[in-house]
Amino acid sequence: MPRRRRPPRPGALADLSPLRILTQIIILQVLYYACAAVLILFTALVAGKDVSLDLLLSWRPLRGDVTVGWMLGLCWMMDSLICVIFLLLLVARSKLVPDFALTIHLLHLLATSLYSRGLPAHAFWWALQLASAALMTWLGVWSCRWRELRPISFGGGAARRAGEVEGPAGEDGERAAGGGDGEEDRDEEEGAGYGRGRWKAKGKGRSADGMGAYEMVGMGERA
Repeated sequence: MPRRRRPPRPGALADLSPLRILTQIIILQVLYYACAAVLILFTALVAGKDVSLDLLLSWRPLRGDVTVGWMLGLCWMMDSLICVIFLLLLVARSKLVPDFALTIHLLHLLATSLYSRGLPAHAFWWALQLASAALMTWLGVWSCRWRELRPISFGGGAARRAGEVEGPAGEDGERAAGGGDGEEDRDEEEGAGYGRGRWKAKGKGRSADGMGAYEMVGMGERA
């Protein structure tokens, strides 16, 4: 008898689909370069530097002995910080974050090498890439785990809030209903007290059980 295979976990095939992974990599890479381009363009215009594609794709301007190199390094670190948000929204799984973060930087190395026609020769560039990858990985894993460990609400909070809102109204209704009953009880007690007071005021004798006085009134007096 052939061994039966275990059914796949719900969503496992969709999460590990090659087409989906490739789409996520392309989107993350495009967003990575788009954010870097905006940051580098803004910084270059403010600093009064010439804007060119070399600032984005070449490794030669990234040097530790010039101001432009440190300026570009700061832009790339800010870019990695922003891309953590994209990892949280698109990947959302802490186990996959390191793979995507390292893939982004490996593709950046490939693009830089092809554009510059050679591997990066500056130690500052390599140190920047290591720091950027470490920052993106650590913050991405932390943010995804924070999202995964958040308590799941199944509507109990809404029901609790509705109960709190209905509670005072129900208590007021009960008080109103109880108030009506109390008024009737007070009317009965006042009527009984009035009757006993009348008996005591006009009484010339007591009943057999000794509970109150009474008076025999004729029909003429009552009329």
